[in-house]
Amino acid sequence: MKTKMVSYDWDEIPPLTEESIARLAELFARPESEIDLTDPDAPELPPEAWANAVRGRFYRPIKAQVTAKVDGDVLAWLKSGGKGYQTRMNAILRRAMLEELKGEKAA
Repeated sequence: MKTKMVSYDWDEIPPLTEESIARLAELFARPESEIDLTDPDAPELPPEAWANAVRGRFYRPIKAQVTAKVDGDVLAWLKSGGKGYQTRMNAILRRAMLEELKGEKAA
């Protein structure tokens, strides 16, 4: 189902209805512990779903700029794959890091 995104400029926001104002007043009067914040359309995930969350598609680790010396043939090989050789280098290093960490956990 395709839905249309609705957007307003600040001065075009429709005014709150009396019903909306009353509902908001009711919510503001209640303690936070009594308000159900769960969303039935987005149920809480079980712990096993988070097992590999670090490598999820939305995870963006903080990048650190470094200067490293690598052998010329290694750099040429990385660059031979076209643009993005630094990203490929990072992926290779991450794969090696994860394999090493996996080996430490198994030991």
